[in-house]
Amino acid sequence: MLGLWALGTASTLLFSNVDSLVQQWPRVIIHADLDAFYASVEQLDDPQLRGKPVLVGGSPEQRGVVAACSYEARGFGIRSAMPMRTALARCPDAILVPPRFVRYSEISKQVMGIFRRVATVIEPASLDEAYLDVTAAAWASSPRTVGNRLKMDVKQGTGLRVSVGMATSKSVAKIASDQDKPDGFCIVPPDSERGFLAPLPVKKLTGIGPKTSALLISAGVDTLGDLAGKPDFWLEKRIGKRGLELARHARGEDYREVAPRSGAKSVSVETTFPRDIGDAELLLGATASLSGRLATRMEKHQQWGRTVTIKLRLADFTTFTRSATQAMPLRGREDLEKIAKDLVRAELEPERRFRLVGISVSSFAEDTPQLALL
Repeated sequence: MLGLWALGTASTLLFSNVDSLVQQWPRVIIHADLDAFYASVEQLDDPQLRGKPVLVGGSPEQRGVVAACSYEARGFGIRSAMPMRTALARCPDAILVPPRFVRYSEISKQVMGIFRRVATVIEPASLDEAYLDVTAAAWASSPRTVGNRLKMDVKQGTGLRVSVGMATSKSVAKIASDQDKPDGFCIVPPDSERGFLAPLPVKKLTGIGPKTSALLISAGVDTLGDLAGKPDFWLEKRIGKRGLELARHARGEDYREVAPRSGAKSVSVETTFPRDIGDAELLLGATASLSGRLATRMEKHQQWGRTVTIKLRLADFTTFTRSATQAMPLRGREDLEKIAKDLVRAELEPERRFRLVGISVSSFAEDTPQLALL
């Protein structure tokens, strides 16, 4: 579907002369988002799954969650991160498929390669989405031509559909890419950003999660237009300094550049237990096992960080983290396991039962291997 926002309108329209505006674009940014990525790859590889409700994720017996679901499954109200038990209760005929991350990574690399043919710079946001600066290509032809070419190249190159949002900023392009899913294409021309954003609910803006959304709605701020109109003192009092940036983005004011990712800021592993556990020995054993898995990954790349963080989820779903930062990078798996176990031990209480434990390492340095040897 092709959606083009016309200045001064209150709905998404076909705007035939949008290409004549190309000279007015200070820059042209695309947010490209593959539709239902994991599930779409499964349907691509197995034709028998096409047109059927597909759930990618863990077993309900092991407290698995939905990592991704096809659009056929979404018709039953199923969403990512939903407990698999709940998803299967809503759609008993859904087909459960275990995730194949190696395959998803392979397809993702193909897609990113296609993006690089069109964009001057790309900024991957995850396996299935990226920001692209296509200013040069759009000035040479037109925004609409570039967007259509990108969608066609992805479809022909991988067999997958990608939704595209095109605007002068990252935040507006991301919202636009979600407007006409699946297989969407929404262009927000220059100077029409505020009109496009104004009627949308506040939760549409990246950075506004459930808690902030509930806080804003309780204060009578239901739409991005409401948020855009709030004065700075109100935003700082209600949300803090971050509120000023959110309001600017709600007005369409976002000057961040598309920048290649400089590498992972952290590495992590976690596990959800089949049943809640309160036994210290079992919990510390799981911590040791996770430490070994995480250490293997870091040893492979010869990169060790300074900060160890544990993530714990209690039986009532309360989730929290605890961290410890060293002056020097970790020296190996023994260091990692010791610090992680110490952090877990500090949270053991007689009545506490745990359903999840995770470990992450961050605060990497470019010279980590040399520091580790010292």
